[in-house]
Amino acid sequence: MTTRRVVLDTNVLISGFLSTTSVPGRVLDQVVTSAHLLGTEETLEELVTRLMAPKFDRNLTRQHRRAALDRLIPLIEIVASVRVIRACRDPDDDKFLEAAVNGRADVLISGDKDLLALHPFLGIAILTPAEFLARDEKSDE
Repeated sequence: MTTRRVVLDTNVLISGFLSTTSVPGRVLDQVVTSAHLLGTEETLEELVTRLMAPKFDRNLTRQHRRAALDRLIPLIEIVASVRVIRACRDPDDDKFLEAAVNGRADVLISGDKDLLALHPFLGIAILTPAEFLARDEKSDE
């Protein structure tokens, strides 16, 4: 069995950090333990910038957020955006499509309607966290 190659959008990652028992938290745990996580310099920069924003100070201390990033970042394969993608209604989301396409991802997990509307994209499934978990549970049966 080959290891799935997965891109998680920033909101899924942050939601997973903030609540490990939530659906995004379960997805993050599953991807980290049994899949290959992909990103680009741009997606990683967005994750760090957004997660370290003061608005999350009430949820987790900066130290906890930094520690979570320090554990996660080495697990992300950074892929080069050789093929530029301009396909999403929200151009800011194209970076996740680029990570998926350039990293030969099997799935992009997002709650963003602009990305979900493109499912499938060039053979890559675009699923909500709940859809990903449901598919994964079915494949275990």
